[in-house]
Amino acid sequence: MRNIALLAISVVLLQGCATSTEDELICGSVASYITPPVTDSLYRVVVTHLNGKPVISRPYYKLPAGEHQFTVAELIESPELKVKLAARQTKTILVEVEREQRYHLVAEFKLDKVYNGLNTDYWQPVVWKKESYECAFANPME
Repeated sequence: MRNIALLAISVVLLQGCATSTEDELICGSVASYITPPVTDSLYRVVVTHLNGKPVISRPYYKLPAGEHQFTVAELIESPELKVKLAARQTKTILVEVEREQRYHLVAEFKLDKVYNGLNTDYWQPVVWKKESYECAFANPME
């Protein structure tokens, strides 16, 4: 009887380990490679930092589920943009990454008033689009 109880507990623990490993392999993605519709005052961004660490910009980042911080630079090309070069600074955005979802980051150019000089409030990073995306990390045990 005692052996059966130990066997049952072992099976439950092993199943928990297998599920945990499988969960660790499933991911989400954050991208910045699609050119959004300029007619909606949306422009591309370049990722400079991920979770506070500098990165080489890539089209997308495969990430485990959870909150991730992106630092981005805007690529706004508009005749309405009248700010000085020094005002074109990076900004951060937190993205709650869900399993098997892809999030597209863009710069939203605010057209509610005229921004000029050193005003940095002329844009904000936003998630423009969210879509299903099959994503998995390579299994290190294989």
